[in-house]
Amino acid sequence: MDPCPFVRIVVSNLALRQDSSSPSTKYSVNSAKFPSCYCKIKLDGFPSQFSTIPWILQESDAIDSKIHAGFSFKKSDFERLVGKSAAKKSGNCSLKIEIFSGNNKTSCGLKSEKLMGTASVKLDLKAVENSIIGSNNKGCVVIHSGWISMLTGSLKGSHLHANVKAEPDPRFVFQFDGEPECSPQVFQVNGNVKQPVFSCKFGFRNSGGERNNLRTRSSISEKNAKVGCFSSSIGGDKEQPIKERKGWSITIHDLSGSPVAAASMVTPFVPSPGSDKVSKSNPGAWLILRPGQGTWKPWGRLEAWREQNHSDNIGYRFELIPDGSIDTITLANSSIPTRKGGKFSIDVATGVTPMTSPNSSFDFSSLSSCGSGSELGSGSWAHLLYRGFVMSSTLNGDGKCSKPEVEIGVHHVSCTEDAAAYVALAAALDLSIDACRSFSQKLRKELRQSDLE
Repeated sequence: MDPCPFVRIVVSNLALRQDSSSPSTKYSVNSAKFPSCYCKIKLDGFPSQFSTIPWILQESDAIDSKIHAGFSFKKSDFERLVGKSAAKKSGNCSLKIEIFSGNNKTSCGLKSEKLMGTASVKLDLKAVENSIIGSNNKGCVVIHSGWISMLTGSLKGSHLHANVKAEPDPRFVFQFDGEPECSPQVFQVNGNVKQPVFSCKFGFRNSGGERNNLRTRSSISEKNAKVGCFSSSIGGDKEQPIKERKGWSITIHDLSGSPVAAASMVTPFVPSPGSDKVSKSNPGAWLILRPGQGTWKPWGRLEAWREQNHSDNIGYRFELIPDGSIDTITLANSSIPTRKGGKFSIDVATGVTPMTSPNSSFDFSSLSSCGSGSELGSGSWAHLLYRGFVMSSTLNGDGKCSKPEVEIGVHHVSCTEDAAAYVALAAALDLSIDACRSFSQKLRKELRQSDLE
């Protein structure tokens, strides 16, 4: 099957420059006493994205090549936005960049921060549609590249540099046919076409059979990973907590029944002292495992906890584990509201992610077991050069049936195991929502080894 077409609008190379010839000049270009600035980048229908903006002294100075924001559309959503924009008199929608003084993006736009100016870039979405989605298929479309005059606010007389482009961003899309703890099938989705590609098996590592085998095989590799990540005790205490959620495991199988990825809970989820909730200071953790050389190898590590100041939010951190190294690379570190749900996303604008073989196949039916291509994608740190969208997974709110939908950038899939690892990660995060529930709440029977849990 072919990947689903996506369109990505990317905002990059932001910078501010003060025009010294302007009578309204407020900041001295010679003293370099410019205020620290953050910006809020807004596009209708998307959550605002935040980034820093550097100052430069003159137009000829080099501007850092950095991606500051990215907005992605499914083909159907983009076509809907094109129709909505066409109904406007201008025929365009606008991307807005609001600039604030301050040095903390978490408070950007709040009362404690001062709005210094706003710039906008008109988006000719019809031209983008014709070039990327239409028959022309020209690829990347440059929407804007250059300086924008700031006409209002305290930045009047300054200029904002911005590059805005639209580019194709094809992705494989997978959908769980049920909640991960119910051992569902996983379908690849393309429009109205659904094709089964994986099956999931949920269980407990200490319940015998396949779970025990998985634990034995993975234990050798676990010793080489980050020290302290895999202890089943907390803080070296001799006493084990009475309440804990531990040993959950989910294995991803291909259509032949062969295991191609797994997620194993290696640090139990336990309540913090004097509380019934999992805290950030003592999070639960999963290993995401891939097969290699006759055993399971750790590929990534996921931690999850209940946020202290926002008790409705689940915090998480996902790290890649390089082969033979105790160091890890953090790819995602954020939180999701459990009540209304949200999206877990790995979207690396300026960092590194595993680059798979350049000969990746986009036809899932042709993917065979990973050979050297898989090893490039999972372990060769010399190939950590690829940037951009990696994957995302939906998380439904409390009280809703959870059937995660997983999107994976095609550049990160060269074989079945590549996709399966991200599917296992999505399952682990979904299960972490339940693992982080208050210990005063009883879990559904599929997640309980005994009535004590």
